[in-house]
This record gives sequence, C-alpha cells and structure tokens, in this order.
Amino acid sequence: MTAREALSAVTGSFTEHRPAERPAAADGPLGWDGYGESRARASARTGEEESVLFGTAVVGGRECVLVSFEFGFLGGSLGGRTGDRLEAAYALAGERRLPLVSLVATGGSRMQEGMIALIQLQRVARASTALRAAGLAQIAVLRDPTTGGGWATVGAGADVVLALPGAQIGFAGSRVRPADADPYAYTAEGQLAAGQIDAVVTPDGLARTLGRWLAALTVTGPPRAAPVPAALSATGLPATGWDAVEQARSAGRPRAEAYLDAYFEHRLPLNGDRCGGRDPGLLCGIGLHAGRPVAYAAQCGTATRPAGYRTAARVIRLADRLGLPVLTLIDTPGAANDEEAERAGAGAAIADAFAAVAGARVPVTTLVIGEGGSGGALALAAPDNTHVTTDSYFSVIAPELAAAILKRGPDEVRSTAGQLRLRPQDLVELGVARSVVGPAGREG
Repeated sequence: MTAREALSAVTGSFTEHRPAERPAAADGPLGWDGYGESRARASARTGEEESVLFGTAVVGGRECVLVSFEFGFLGGSLGGRTGDRLEAAYALAGERRLPLVSLVATGGSRMQEGMIALIQLQRVARASTALRAAGLAQIAVLRDPTTGGGWATVGAGADVVLALPGAQIGFAGSRVRPADADPYAYTAEGQLAAGQIDAVVTPDGLARTLGRWLAALTVTGPPRAAPVPAALSATGLPATGWDAVEQARSAGRPRAEAYLDAYFEHRLPLNGDRCGGRDPGLLCGIGLHAGRPVAYAAQCGTATRPAGYRTAARVIRLADRLGLPVLTLIDTPGAANDEEAERAGAGAAIADAFAAVAGARVPVTTLVIGEGGSGGALALAAPDNTHVTTDSYFSVIAPELAAAILKRGPDEVRSTAGQLRLRPQDLVELGVARSVVGPAGREG
C-alpha cells in the first residue's frame, strides 16, 4: 500500500498538516551527488514531497493524529525533513490532546544525509517521550517492511504495536542482516512469538481494531477502581487448610480465561515483555467493563515466568500513565524457579512487578481465584485491595515446601497447611484480604 492507501484503509476522514518547509541544499546536507534528482524522481513517482505525511483523522469514531509512511519515496527512509514532519506530528498530538497512530513502512535512515539522517531518531525519541509524559497513547501499525531506526523509534517505541501479516520487521534490514539468519525472526509472526509486538491484524480488520484500541486508550475523568469480579464457583468455605489447597488445585475450578470472559465485553491483548520473551500463562491487556477501559494481568494457574512479570509490569505502568484502573487475577503455585527462569532474571522481573504495583497512582484491584503461591503471587497483589474466592488460598509458600523446609515428613503436610492459616477466611481475619467473594459478587 502507498501512504494514502494505508490512510484510506483505516479512515475516510483525514486532514493533512504540513510543517513550515526549511531551506535545504539541492543535494542535501552532505552535498551527495544526484540526491536532489533522486528526490525529484521519488516525488514524481509517488506524488509525495517526503517519505511521511501526517494530519488529524477520525478512526472508529475517535479522533487521533495519523502518520503514514510512503515506502515508494526513497524506501520510506528518515531524513531531516522527515524528522521535521514526525516531530510536528507528535507536537500536534500533544497540543490537541490526541492519541497518535503511525502506519509505518520504512527501510531506516537515509544514506544520502549521513549522520544528519541518523540523528532524526533522537528527535523522534524526544518527541515520543514528551507525548508519553503528557499521558497520551501511541499506537504503531507495522507494514511491510518496518526496519532500522523507524522500527526502533516510531514502531517499537509505541505503547501498542500491531503488524500486518507477513510484514518484515527488524532492526536489521534484509540487505544487512547475517546471511544465515532465520528469516522467520524478521517477520510479524516471528516478532509476535518473541513478545516484541502485541498482535498481527489482517488489513480487513485493521480499522475496527484501531477503533477499539483508541476507545480503550482514551480516558476521560479520574480513574475509578475496577469492581471486584464475581466468583464463578459456588464452592463453600474450606473447613481446613488442606481443604483450601485441594479446592484451589481442583481441575474443575474456573480459571482466569473464564473470569476475563465473564468480566469484559471484549478484550484487547498486550503481548510480551519487549525483551524477547512471553509467558502464555499470564494474560495481559485492556478490556472494556461496563463500557469503561480496565487494564488486566491474569495468572492462569502455571508457574509465572520472568517474561510474564515483565509483561505485567509493562501493562500496569501503561495503565498508570494513561489513567486506567488495573485488575489483577492471582492464580499460580509460585514463580518459575528452573535454570532457564534464573538465567532470564526471575528475581529482577519479580522485583519489577512489585515496583509497578507499588508505584501505581491508579487504583489496583486484585482477586485471588486459585493458588496464591508465595512472592510469585504477591508480586501482582494490591496491598490494600485484595479479595479472595472461596476456592483459593494464599500462603507464604506451598504446604509441601513449607514442610520440607521445616524438615517434616510427608504425613505432616496437611497439618502444616492448617498452621499456615492460608484459607480464605483466615486471610480476611489476618487483614491480608479485604473480603471473600462469592458468586454474583457476594462478599463476606
């Protein structure tokens, strides 16, 4: 798609803006022989004056600033005038308090402008940081290709990163990457698997998806705490500590996916930690509850991996910056503790999740829906707004491991569970939880 075809695919309402043109030498800042002629040919071929155009638009009923790259103009590369336009687009979004959506297709920095082209990345990073500080959202749609500095600033620097199927995505373009590199790693699908982008979206569904994201990321008024979800199980309160453990570990107990489906009208997933990892056992994103956006991080009953904690921290900080309330669902036997998890920085990732929750200025609501295993569960728990279901427990450590640490035999595991006071009613009495939540939101 050309830049204007990409615009037409997502909006029927676009008002173009142009920054004041600054004088420039015909062959650019380096006096590159033939550069002026190359620009003229690119302009004649595409009908554009630069590799980027921008303006205001309405997408899915939501106003935004829209940026579109023209790959036919010198490979969508970034030069000095491209930087002028991108900086002006970010400034326009800030002035009008609008989210910014970028439809990216670029090969990187413009060779004919040398370091002058490269330092445009600093301008873009500065403009993006200012918009982030203003609490305004940035969404990038990665077209084919998105490589080099454009990927490392406009693309990867966005809050939500979407991509079209099969798009080439990577810092290294096709002509400079190692000859034996796995081509899958440089595709939209490969980057999704590596936790670098949030979703692959078909062209037919792009406008609808962008509209939903703009609705989810555009907040009016102060954030209200997310209501506590209703429990999906009618299980009664456990009589003993071991009963609580068995109820929480029951295969028939409702899991996070069921809670999220019951709570949200629809959900928009946020995928990956942006460090090359993703944890399928921790679901993150933003959903609409009673018409209002709520960010969520939900454990799915597995040992949570470092990538899961980093993803949760990323989402909580995004919610905090945009003024969205947060819902966390706790259900894990504990943090993953294998060699791979340690090499991936389990301690630092858990610490980051603790810090994200502790530093949140928006309200965080937590419901323990199953196992609450040690610090791996506590990292996502709101210190003053944690609730528990009747088929859950929360413990300093699993009873079996507690018995092992205390040098007790297997026959003492059940009694150890009772001593840990991990039942839902115990947690309320100890002040760890505010309430026990039953079906239809009944609390006790």
